[in-house]
Amino acid sequence: MNPQQPDQLTLGVSLDDNATFENFLVAARNEQAVATLAGGGRSEQLLLIWGSTGCGLTHLLQAACHRKAGRQHGSLYLPMREAAELHPEILQGVNSLSLVCIDDVQHIAGNAQWETALFTAFNAIRDSHTQLILAAHSAPAALPIQLQDLHSRLQSCLVFHISELDDREKLQVLQLRARNRGMELSDSVGEFILQRAERNLAVLMNILDQLDRVSLSQQRRLTIPLVKAALGW
Repeated sequence: MNPQQPDQLTLGVSLDDNATFENFLVAARNEQAVATLAGGGRSEQLLLIWGSTGCGLTHLLQAACHRKAGRQHGSLYLPMREAAELHPEILQGVNSLSLVCIDDVQHIAGNAQWETALFTAFNAIRDSHTQLILAAHSAPAALPIQLQDLHSRLQSCLVFHISELDDREKLQVLQLRARNRGMELSDSVGEFILQRAERNLAVLMNILDQLDRVSLSQQRRLTIPLVKAALGW
């Protein structure tokens, strides 16, 4: 793969248009991590963020890629949960990009081909001007990576733990995203949703998508009766 090809790879995995830093509710305990990611992090070349499912890791990585949109050397977002549909060769030459974001690193643990490819890419990036941001669902020391040199490299990154939001903060996320869609979500309607839905943010955003479509088609504001009818509750 020649050095020009990685720019084309950005077309392979699409980004969620809503995954921006402006759309991310920052809890006080996550402020330093998000500020580092949002600030471009040129002084922080190698970063790893970790946290539980639904804490916003994918959102943050994609937001970092959106922030780099239009830059000369481009960015690459790779979700390792889709590693079976990708090939490790996709990591060749990525040190010519401005930013490389690799999500769900835990999914390649124990896969010798992917571990070797990531180790090689990590070394090439470290010796370049490329920024690397990785995300995983456990701290780097706890990742079951078999290639010890890669395990050491991951632990050498600047590491941030992204804490999951509490219910009040999840309500604020729902309200923020609703406002961005031109809808008003009252506390009572939001609390009604949280009492009945899975607390995972991805699930909550899917519910908001459904409510947005119903609200637009029926030209009705968000109320508890509308939520009940739309979601079959």
